[in-house]
Amino acid sequence: MNLPLNSLADHSDAAAHARYNMVEQQIRPWNVHGEAVLEVLHTLRREDFVPAQHYHKAFMDCEIPLRDEPFAIERGLCMLAPKTDARIANDLHIQPHERILEIGTGSGYMAALLSRLGKEVLSLEIDPELADAARENLRSAGCDNVLVRVADGFADPLADGPFDVIVLSGSVPSIPQALLDKLKEGGRLAAIVGDMPVMRVTLVEKKGGQLHTTTPWDIVAPRLQGVAQPSRFAF
Repeated sequence: MNLPLNSLADHSDAAAHARYNMVEQQIRPWNVHGEAVLEVLHTLRREDFVPAQHYHKAFMDCEIPLRDEPFAIERGLCMLAPKTDARIANDLHIQPHERILEIGTGSGYMAALLSRLGKEVLSLEIDPELADAARENLRSAGCDNVLVRVADGFADPLADGPFDVIVLSGSVPSIPQALLDKLKEGGRLAAIVGDMPVMRVTLVEKKGGQLHTTTPWDIVAPRLQGVAQPSRFAF
């Protein structure tokens, strides 16, 4: 049954208020100060990228499963916490003319955020069902400068590039050299690198043909799908 117009307005107002609180109480205190990033976060409807059964979690400081199955978050079938996406975008200092590569589309929310900051986004998703859902979410959000492609960002050949910005939307044990090779001069890559219980956001910038790496903050995040796990056993 359709909701009356006044109920829809109330629902929209409540979401806008919750989104404002998310930005001001969770994200801004996490050293997210870029005005362009904050403006997008205030206007981009995160709730539209969340599965309907988890709508109540849309503005919470937590990962959100994209499938109702055991260990979905642990398997990387999830949205990252909003402050994680926000600070990564903030620290990359994305410019309006820049081309962006994302590994791990998920629901499409990070791709949407990146698309409002840069010129165009190529987002790779290994799971065809998630890719289809993300395309629909991005279409509904008016993000017509995002291309979602079904691909394994760690195994499939990537003819596109180079890119100004590369984002890995999940954790990895190390950064693949093949992705670093896709950075333009002046380009930046952001990834969450490490193993439980210690992971660090790693920023790599290509300057003068050299790669310069910093690890400005710690965060633990689920593994990206398709990442090969190193063996923990020696024979």
